[in-house]
Parts: sequence; C-alpha cells; structure tokens
Amino acid sequence: MSTFKTLSPTQQVQLAKLEKRLRRHVGQAIAEYNMIEEGDKVMVCLSGGKDSYALLSILMLLRESAPIHFDIIAVNLDQKQPGFPEHILPNYLDSLGIEYHIVEEDTYAIVKDKIPEGKTTCSLCSRLRRALLYKAAKSLGATKIALGHHRDDMIETLMLNMFYGGKIKSMPAKLVSDNGEHVVIRPLAFCKEAELIQYGELKQFPIIPCNLCGSQPNLQRQNIKRMLHEWHEESPGRIESMFTAMKNVVPSHLCDSNLFDFKAITSESGIINGGDTAFDSPTFENNEQNSSQHANELNVIEVK
Repeated sequence: MSTFKTLSPTQQVQLAKLEKRLRRHVGQAIAEYNMIEEGDKVMVCLSGGKDSYALLSILMLLRESAPIHFDIIAVNLDQKQPGFPEHILPNYLDSLGIEYHIVEEDTYAIVKDKIPEGKTTCSLCSRLRRALLYKAAKSLGATKIALGHHRDDMIETLMLNMFYGGKIKSMPAKLVSDNGEHVVIRPLAFCKEAELIQYGELKQFPIIPCNLCGSQPNLQRQNIKRMLHEWHEESPGRIESMFTAMKNVVPSHLCDSNLFDFKAITSESGIINGGDTAFDSPTFENNEQNSSQHANELNVIEVK
C-alpha cells in the first residue's frame, strides 16, 4: 500500500523550481570537471539517504536530455545490520525501471568483532564499504563511481582537516580512487544540503535510517556542522564565500613550498598575484554582490 501523499499545487511548483535548480548545479559540476563522458557507465552508490536518492534522481533527468550517451546502474550495499529493511530499495528501484545491483555482505559482524563495545565503528565500516563498492564497480564494468556528497560535506571536510588534520584538504569533485582503479565523482558538489533536504521531502524518498548499527555520529563533524550553521545564521553568504574560496586557491600566498617555489623568488621576480598585501586592510564585496556573482557562476552551464 502506497504511503505517498499527493503534493499541493504550491508544493508542485516548489518541486519544479527546486529540481530545475539542482539540475543546473549538477550540470555545471559535470561540465566543469568533465565528470561524465560519452559511453560512461556510472555506478550510483545508494545508501538510502536523501543525498544519494537525489543524486540518482537528478542524473536520470540529465541523462534524458544530455548530448552524450551514458548508462546508470544503482548499487546498494546491504551490510546485514539488524533491522535493515531489505525490501525498500529494490521496490523503489523497480518502480523507477532502472538497472540496479544489491551487494550483500555481512560487514556488520566484522565490525562488531573488531571494534570494542562503545567505540565508534564508522572508520572501519567505511573502509570495508569502500572496498566492496570498488569490487562491485569492477565486476559491473562501471567507468565512474558517483557518490552523493554535497557542497556542505566538502566544506565540513575542509574544516575538519584544517582543525584536526593540519591540512588544507577536502573531498575532491573528481579523483582516482585510493586503489588506483576507478574514477570517483561527486556530481552534487555545487548543491546545498538545505536544498537536498527540501527536495527529499517533496520527492518523498523512502529514507532508510543511517543509525541501524547503533554507532554514534562523528562528534567532530557534528560540531563543525553546528558551527557552520551558526555562521550562516549570523552572516548569510559566508558559506557560499567559503566554497568559492575552495575554487580560488592562491599558492603564492600560502606556505606550502611544494606548491610554490618561494626559494626562487628574488627582487627580479616581479609582482606575483598582486604582491605582498599583508599590511592592507582586507576588502570584501557586499553580500548582494557576492550572492549575485555566485548565482551567475551557477547559472552558466547545464548539461542538456
């Protein structure tokens, strides 16, 4: 028996506008980083959460109008957690008429055996899950592995690495997997989490809880998320500015000698990237200008 509710006319308009905006963001990310190419077989990793559902939904829409041909296969990992609703994803994917594959592997038992009671299981679970997804991609002949991480995930990871890892490093929009065999892409890189939450509610995705294993959430990440939310409430536009900064790195004005040859600089080198302006007061465009510029950037390209 279906539990889906009929959307009101207002909600239908909201959904149409939101879906158009998400398509534009995903289309720009795909184009900017050359994420999907002619003949690709894209393996979309479905966790049962709002982000991966949204990723699959938007990629299916873009495939219909893309100027290139690519295939999509949805893959879910059933880790045999107690209470995992095995029927939800197959029923949903059958309703979409899309090719899919369910990987069944009892990683839950492995994690419970290796990790002492009360300790977080996420790190080991993540490594096991990643290895199984790589194996699935190879057996299915997938040329790209698509993950559902969004803009906020990337900013949070940047802050976590800065605060706790001593690195300016985040989730890449596109990179080779850590086993060197696959290309991993994040088509939601330009999408806001708030919009994905709203999209998930309007689309009424059959969400599967992520806490079936009983593990506690990553407290450090939760703290960063809370901090960023407070910043956004105090200064709207700050999060957008942070993400823009991730796309505008100036190595000559940082301190990594592996990225920039500081030793070679002499008085004959000329002015580099504006020169040393450390004594100048920083200048900022107003929020309206920032918002307008950001909107223009995100409106440039759509895969049609």
